[in-house]
Amino acid sequence: MKILLTGASSFTGFWFARALHAAGHHVVAGLRGGRGSYTEGVRAARVARLPEVAECAYGLNFGDPGFLDLCHYGTWDLLCHHAAEVRNYRAPDFNISAALAANTRALPTVLRNMRGLAGVVLTGSVFEPSEGAGTMPLTAFSPYGVSKALTAEVVRYWCAHLRLPLGKFVIPNPFGPYEEPRFCTYLMRQWKAGAVAEVRTPSYVRDNIHADLLALAYAGFVGSMPGRPTFARLNPSGYVETQGAFARRFAREVGARLGWECPVDLARQTDFPEPVVRINTDHLDVPWDETAAWDAVVGYYS
Repeated sequence: MKILLTGASSFTGFWFARALHAAGHHVVAGLRGGRGSYTEGVRAARVARLPEVAECAYGLNFGDPGFLDLCHYGTWDLLCHHAAEVRNYRAPDFNISAALAANTRALPTVLRNMRGLAGVVLTGSVFEPSEGAGTMPLTAFSPYGVSKALTAEVVRYWCAHLRLPLGKFVIPNPFGPYEEPRFCTYLMRQWKAGAVAEVRTPSYVRDNIHADLLALAYAGFVGSMPGRPTFARLNPSGYVETQGAFARRFAREVGARLGWECPVDLARQTDFPEPVVRINTDHLDVPWDETAAWDAVVGYYS
């Protein structure tokens, strides 16, 4: 299939592009930045490798005139809308309305311009209200989560109006090579320095998943879209456990491969500004080599 993928410069978008290409699809990656504008950090490393798996179209924001021109050129099978406004996504004053406007700009025109379009796959987040399972009520984690939920409602409305099947692929907590420096980077930095890694929120139960497993699930879901009913959803699940247990799991995998001492100190958590439990619900049954995935993770972070 010929697929227009937005958000391919992101951590998960990069892995999605790789998996779609490996599954035999022709991926066109619409990128916000201009050619040569990605010069620093891990995003630059991802974008440098994207041409290996995708035809890259630079300097395009979703719904702007250049993006609409791209949509109008040729024929398409699917729109995989993975891009979303994420700047300051943790901030309590995250601008919900601006994010919604950016995520859905000119959406009906986008869909009408894509000749031959057989469906849309939208990426959702377990941070949205009423997604996954866990501590009730299933409220949004943040204003960012609210923006993602509103985006999904707008996309669902226009897909129904234009009689296009819609698939929603809900992401939990991915980790792996080419991720922005976050929890796993912190763990490795501490252990590499011979220091103890402190986990300040060990009691939260989360759903951490290897990026390559998530991407395999995504490619399978996308590949099944032709002939799907009006709406389909997949909430892929990985390691469902406390963050303390996940840190210890990570320590075991690193220690087994590098011979490092990987001490972990679990703080006594008394503050719970986020839901204690939020996880995805769909067990994945796909061919996948877990040992090789850990080899890649440890090799990358070390």
